[in-house]
Amino acid sequence: MAQNEVAVLRRWFEVVWNEGREDLMEELAAPDVILHGVGGPGQIMQGIEAFKPFYRRIRGAFPDLRITVEEAIGERDIVALRWSAQMSHTGDDLGFPPTHKRLAITGMSFARVQSGKLVEGWDNWDMMGLMHEIGQTPHADVVPLEKDD
Repeated sequence: MAQNEVAVLRRWFEVVWNEGREDLMEELAAPDVILHGVGGPGQIMQGIEAFKPFYRRIRGAFPDLRITVEEAIGERDIVALRWSAQMSHTGDDLGFPPTHKRLAITGMSFARVQSGKLVEGWDNWDMMGLMHEIGQTPHADVVPLEKDD
């Protein structure tokens, strides 16, 4: 049973993210899907329509985005994925000019799948690392720890 749920999530990453098939979101996710942490820690989106603007910004900023599911396991209706992504920042959809930098990030996703559809998801990915690489985070001065003799 859990392998069916894993297949739904693998397909989500392959067709929605890698192929840019926004039209298949409704086939793979419930209309009232709840998404935790997609746009940042603590952020919750409810519904496919709430998710689409985020999706469009990411795909617009990184049109060659390619996500690779490194590992996936499922138990009951829960799927856990570890993934990596590579992309080039060539679009201005994040609100600033593209850097044309090639980037790589990693992330993990947990999802609940019922009746062949994503109904709830929890994402944790290196958003800070991505924003740092494209010059959108302040640089903190690093002060080395003093060593006791």
